[in-house]
Amino acid sequence: MALPAEAARLDGGWQEVYSALQWIHFTMAMLSVIGSSSIIAYAVFQNAVRSPEVRPLFYLSLSDLFLGMCWLTGALLYSTPTAKQDLICYNLQATGQIFYVASFLYTVNYTWHLYMDLRMKYNQNLHRVPPQVVDYAGCIGRIATISSSLIPFLLMVPVFCLGNSSNCYQNFSQKHGCLLMHTEIAMPTNEPQTLSGSVCRAMHFYGIGVFLISFLISFIAILVILSQARGLYKRFVNSTGFLGDQQWAMIKMVEQRVVFYPIAFFCCWAPAVLLGILKLTVSTNSKIYMALLILQALTAASQGLLNCIVYGWTQHVFLSLKRNACRDVDTQTPLLRSQKKFYASTLPASPPDAEGSTSTLL
Repeated sequence: MALPAEAARLDGGWQEVYSALQWIHFTMAMLSVIGSSSIIAYAVFQNAVRSPEVRPLFYLSLSDLFLGMCWLTGALLYSTPTAKQDLICYNLQATGQIFYVASFLYTVNYTWHLYMDLRMKYNQNLHRVPPQVVDYAGCIGRIATISSSLIPFLLMVPVFCLGNSSNCYQNFSQKHGCLLMHTEIAMPTNEPQTLSGSVCRAMHFYGIGVFLISFLISFIAILVILSQARGLYKRFVNSTGFLGDQQWAMIKMVEQRVVFYPIAFFCCWAPAVLLGILKLTVSTNSKIYMALLILQALTAASQGLLNCIVYGWTQHVFLSLKRNACRDVDTQTPLLRSQKKFYASTLPASPPDAEGSTSTLL
């Protein structure tokens, strides 16, 4: 049973708003799936998944792909009702929240790997760090990658277990419950609060709290990591002695990315965060709420596309892979390309030069 205010919203024209949101979700999610799939396919095609620079981006794109598929599923369920739709939509919302938090953590993981790669190259060139330290850093990176998937799942276990056992999906009586990030408490006001209703209400606010806290922690972590990377890169360049035009251009590019990465992350999720705060404070104004709903549909559902542009195709690593691939296609036969890959795999890895190694990072 829906709240009277919620029913008045739908009768007063909100149904048309949610119908428009469905198409926005579908379009943005489709673009996100295409964008994240392009990164995944290109990394696999170029055999670059195991590359230290590409692996964090690969996992981030994989998380964005699953999240985009959740957005698509919600938009399709909105227009095609099915049996037990309330149960499906409830678990879809919880599954989507796993990938929200996972995408936050994988974004932090991506920036942390950038910083650690830069730090390793800095220490190798100046302090000659032994290989054991490099192996230890790689082990920490693998643990961080696994934790980025495990932590979101563990955080949402109570929502799955307690929510389903308390039949919280019965509160998904409104049709727009299948649209991701559009869940609301639908408890009758003229009936006493039951234990099941209390559990459902607690799970509802728990999910919002997990989303807001994980976003805040991730945003602060990205700011701190990129600020540290900026300072480390300046020390790295200054340690080489004379700074020419190319070195100053690289410093300027790093500073721009230090500002651009957090802004892109914040703009992508700021409307959803504001909506979550409004739901916690229960102070929703119709015009503000409608504007935030539209902004959220345009930004949050397009995260895969935004990440593919910001972290993927604008990066030096992917551009160099693309140039090498084009050069191989233009100048080599298939036999020569296969021989090149074989001999390259048998040669020992040569240490990158100071300037070239840092240009592939930030």
